Amino acid sequence: MAKARSNAETDPVSTLLTDPRYELMPFESMGDEIEHLPEGATITITASPTLELEATIDWAERAAEQGFEVVPHVSARYVRDVEHLTDIAERLRAVGVTDIFVPGGDREEPIGEFESAYDLLVALEETEYEFEEIGITGYPEGHEFLSNETLQESMERKEPYATYIATQLCYDPDAVIDWIDEIRAQGIELPVEVGIPGVMKYQKLLSISQKVGVGDSVKFLKKTSGILGFVRQFVGSRGKYEPDELVEGLAPYVNDSKYGIRGLHLYTFNQVSDLESWRTDRLKATR
Repeated sequence: MAKARSNAETDPVSTLLTDPRYELMPFESMGDEIEHLPEGATITITASPTLELEATIDWAERAAEQGFEVVPHVSARYVRDVEHLTDIAERLRAVGVTDIFVPGGDREEPIGEFESAYDLLVALEETEYEFEEIGITGYPEGHEFLSNETLQESMERKEPYATYIATQLCYDPDAVIDWIDEIRAQGIELPVEVGIPGVMKYQKLLSISQKVGVGDSVKFLKKTSGILGFVRQFVGSRGKYEPDELVEGLAPYVNDSKYGIRGLHLYTFNQVSDLESWRTDRLKATR
């Protein structure tokens, strides 16, 4: 079951920074990175275009056995067929995973029969395996290849199968709030995990992006609000980004039930030590 999140009405910044979700990439360094996390922290594990789903599921099993709450990305375009999906679900449930995140996936062509997250969600419903929590993707700043109308239709189709939305990374709190206003007007009432960048050091981020592969590194950098946004942020921050202004911009909406902000989804870019130092210092400052 998902961890309870803080709901301290008097301190919305503390609420956001208590028990966030930490997104990590399933590289060899992940074992070192999780040593910097709080005991029992919630880890979401991405699916890599290079490593595909096996690395994600393998790390999910290992992290769950270490006592972490694990949320693996089961990207639809990385799943071959129903048999493969059933095997994935069986392995995850065997180690106590009760929460999965289902994006479409970054592959241009699906590896098998699932074209979209919706296709996979429908197929999962027909298996014998159930998950207490299922997340779907939200796009506060739109999608590079899909129109807003297509995104809206997709979310409406997926909503009955999901229990929450986790957003793509965004630097702009106003864009996040405006987007939540839009989906609420659309009738989407799912709670939202707001995806924000963690602490990022420019040189380390570039070295990590290179590990993803030449083609995939472009997609990797585009997750940071596009190449230009990425460059502007780092020029302004002298090579190190910390999300203070972003968290403070979201804080006024935390306890407003209209927005349903359930917590933060931190894109760590496998820089957990720097992120945790910043997060704990900010929490201390709120006390």
